[in-house]
Amino acid sequence: MIKSELIQRISQSNPHLYQRDVERIVNTVFDEITRTLAEGNRVELRGFGAFSVRSRPERTGRNPRTGATVHVEAKHVPFFKTGKELRERLNQVKLDTAAD
Repeated sequence: MIKSELIQRISQSNPHLYQRDVERIVNTVFDEITRTLAEGNRVELRGFGAFSVRSRPERTGRNPRTGATVHVEAKHVPFFKTGKELRERLNQVKLDTAAD
């Protein structure tokens, strides 16, 4: 699912809201998650999961095309850990589809 599909689904399930308002809400949520992570903080959505930032140290890498060694700078990367409820629902879906 892409962001526009998410906005469309939320709009369809909430006909009392204008699509432009739903789009503004979704964008605000994503912007706040991004801003919080950029500040180095953690975002936890109970039952869904937690977003955090992990640091990767600088290292020496290899160009797969040429085989030459390259220097890779240190960087921060987003990390997502699923919540218990989401994990259980995903595993339940797999069990349900396997039984069919």
